Amino acid sequence: MAETPTRRGRLQLLLIAAVFLGPLLLAAWLYLSGSSLAPKSRANHGTLLEPIINLDEALPGSDFGALHEDRWLLVYRYAGSCDAGCREGLYTIRQLRLMLGREMERLGRIFLHGDIPPDTVFLASQHEGLVALEDGELSELLAASRPASAADGGYYLVDPNGNLVMYFSPDLEPQEIVADIKRLLRLSRIG
Repeated sequence: MAETPTRRGRLQLLLIAAVFLGPLLLAAWLYLSGSSLAPKSRANHGTLLEPIINLDEALPGSDFGALHEDRWLLVYRYAGSCDAGCREGLYTIRQLRLMLGREMERLGRIFLHGDIPPDTVFLASQHEGLVALEDGELSELLAASRPASAADGGYYLVDPNGNLVMYFSPDLEPQEIVADIKRLLRLSRIG
């Protein structure tokens, strides 16, 4: 038996409607049933900082703005005198940059210290290229943006636009931190 043109037209209309309404109905079912196809684990090891804070806008008179021109910055904040823990943090920040390989020129290092100035001879001999900076307002802003559940003494990542992007807890393995930074550098079209 031959199909009539009206019947064929209705079948085509139903197929077109199924193409458009099918995904909508599937999405509604997944949403209402509580089912999730989202991955069970996350890819990053550090903590994404939200809301995004632009340091240039938050601290208009700061010396920090000139430091991040066209590159990412890894900031290590240590409030006390530079004791063994501080030196370990400085060593780690240096090694993190070296672990980036050919991408290391895209990342600068900042040591944000407290009122007690660090040993400049030590910094010059052991940490060439490290910028030591005393900025109480910046230090307070970073401390306030650190997640409450994360340990103090970690590392902050700032993008070339001056946005505070991530916080890396001091208990993370350096390989995990470098994996996150490499992923951001690979995906970034800035810096």
